[in-house]
This record gives sequence, C-alpha cells and structure tokens, in this order.
Amino acid sequence: MSENSSVLDNVLHWLHDGYPHGIPTKDYFPLLALLTRTLTEEEVKLAARVVLLQSDADPVTPEQIEQAIREVAEKEPNPEEIHQVAARLASVGWPLAAPAR
Repeated sequence: MSENSSVLDNVLHWLHDGYPHGIPTKDYFPLLALLTRTLTEEEVKLAARVVLLQSDADPVTPEQIEQAIREVAEKEPNPEEIHQVAARLASVGWPLAAPAR
C-alpha cells in the first residue's frame, strides 16, 4: 500500500468516525477546505465521492464535487466554520497540525 493510499484511508476513517450519520451540507465547504490542506486534489475528489456515496443526502455528481473544490480554492469558508469542522474531526484523531503536501 502506498503512503498516499494510507493517508487517504486514514482520512476516510476520520470522516466516518467524525460524521457517523453523514456530513451535513453546511459542513461540506469547511470540510473540503480542510481536506485540501492534507490531500492532493485527486484524493479530495475521491474522498468526497466515497463519503457522499455513503450519505443519505441527494446524489452529488463528480462535476459538482470539482466545482465545490474550485470554489473552496477561490474563497475559503470563514474561520468559525473551519474551526467547527476541525474540532469535530480532532475529537476522532484528525491530525490538525499535519503539514500540507
């Protein structure tokens, strides 16, 4: 298993633990902003697809995921939103101090 696969597997585990009942829509953008600090763009897309396929939310297309990533790249969510999602994930072991790749 490559290091990237291991990182992605860990992220998916933390997301499942942090959001056992699915990720609420209001957390999508802050979550994507946090993921883009840790994962490559392709890994973010894969993580988003895996998580969203497991949720009860309306289906999200790959194009919608890519658009959301572009929007995050252009304008980050406010610090309060980021803190809320980061705190939730930190409670299940998310390494918030991990360096960006």
